Amino acid sequence: MSDLFWLTDARMARLAPYFPKAYGKPRVDDRRVLSGIIFIIRNGLRWRDAPTAYGPHKTLYSRWRHWSEKCIFARMMAGLAAEHGEETTVMIDATYLKAHRTATSMAGQKGGRGRLIGRTKGGMNTKLHAICDSQGRPLELLITAGQVSDYIGARALLSSLPKVKWLLGDRGHDADWLREALQDKGISACIPGRKQRKTPVKYDKRRYKRRSRIEIMFGRLKDWRHVVIRYDRCPKVFLSAIALAALVIYWL
Repeated sequence: MSDLFWLTDARMARLAPYFPKAYGKPRVDDRRVLSGIIFIIRNGLRWRDAPTAYGPHKTLYSRWRHWSEKCIFARMMAGLAAEHGEETTVMIDATYLKAHRTATSMAGQKGGRGRLIGRTKGGMNTKLHAICDSQGRPLELLITAGQVSDYIGARALLSSLPKVKWLLGDRGHDADWLREALQDKGISACIPGRKQRKTPVKYDKRRYKRRSRIEIMFGRLKDWRHVVIRYDRCPKVFLSAIALAALVIYWL
């Protein structure tokens, strides 16, 4: 029992406002079920291999699928992350997540398209785009197919940027339209220029070094086995795994 993960009363109190209402028959113990889901996602286990202390594995899986399809875990992460209080600096970056053959299988018609999995030099991948605060805590998450460029992901996240003074990004986010959009928002871009640029772009190299914190954030997320390797065909379910990892690591 001591090696198993259990949510504390304080953590459950923070998550409770995001639980969907139960209609008809009351749900089984939320703490037990959610603790079991976190244990499975973190350790990359099959649902049938869940420790008996968490109850029937079918209950864990049913709750996971049902709440993932309703984006409950993503809402939990977004709701708690909204309390970030960041006013100075945010960072943006993207990383590849390897897709397992069970996620890339195209057998059957259901789910054959729209899985947000693409072929890259490293094989079949999904790309995770993220915005984090100056402490390296994730604020917004987005997944795309692996071949999608970083600045296209930035376009989708642009409206989610909080009111800050600086945005740190790597060369993959160097685009004139992005710099202009940030300027319109009153945000200064600390993004080095691409090597193809004829006119070099000036940026604050000392400030840029702080971007390592978002790389550390990606590394911590990838410690969770269901995140570093994508087993789920459904993008909503996979994003839920990432949001759950970010929630437990940084916001609870």
